Amino acid sequence: MKLTRTTSIILIIAFNILIDQVSKVLVRANFAYREVKNLIGDTFVMQYVENEGAFLGMGSDMNATLKLLFLLILPTLVLGYLIYYIITNKSLDKLSLISLCCIAGGGIANVFDRIAFGSVTDFFHIDLGGVFRTGIFNVADMSVTFGMIVLLFATIFSKKKIK
Repeated sequence: MKLTRTTSIILIIAFNILIDQVSKVLVRANFAYREVKNLIGDTFVMQYVENEGAFLGMGSDMNATLKLLFLLILPTLVLGYLIYYIITNKSLDKLSLISLCCIAGGGIANVFDRIAFGSVTDFFHIDLGGVFRTGIFNVADMSVTFGMIVLLFATIFSKKKIK
């Protein structure tokens, strides 16, 4: 059975939301707030935090109105347009389509957290000895990042030429 394009889009987005939300439920159920568990020494660490801001906590000190506008309403509008674009733009190549679905799924998952909990649950941290170090992030952030990297790759190496 071959899935329709729209069904495939919905499934990819839903899968991204599902794995993110399941991971967050497991973290909330099995970690105390701020608890740290080393997975691979000090390199790959899990620490449960609630992020009231955006990327790396930016905006967490904004007043409630600005948070509502910039961390909930604006992202919801952008994600709504992104989904509309993904569904209606039939000329997207498969890599671009998958990457945009990952971006949408990750974005929706984090917006859902803001609506349901007032913050976003984060829990992964990577530190490669000072050479590379991340903030604390989650599966939705990985979906968005993966989507952005794949979209960049697809755009650079696209065989379609713009007329």
